[in-house]
Amino acid sequence: MAKATNDAQLLIQSLRKAYAATPTNLKIIDLYVVYAVMTALIQVVYMALVGSFPFNSFLSGILSCVGTAVLAVCLRIQVNKDNKEFKDLPPERAFADFVLCNLVLHLVIMNFMG
Repeated sequence: MAKATNDAQLLIQSLRKAYAATPTNLKIIDLYVVYAVMTALIQVVYMALVGSFPFNSFLSGILSCVGTAVLAVCLRIQVNKDNKEFKDLPPERAFADFVLCNLVLHLVIMNFMG
């Protein structure tokens, strides 16, 4: 039991050190992803407590949060300097793609709501 606890502590320490070396712009995107996922979870808890009368509104909210989180993860992948696949892609282009995709996503969500 003590060895497992020690291994877990070493793992957590190594993850903290690795995340401390992460650039600030990637940490900001991580916070945005966490915010989007937490918003979706709050909506699920609200629906469980209150009910799902306008189900299309609930579904639109969940799809909007999850879609935004997925697009933010894609932005993080494209902006990361260590990723060799998107080495030639400027960060401004990646952000423009993110904004355009978010615009299309939310236009579809608004159309779905009616």
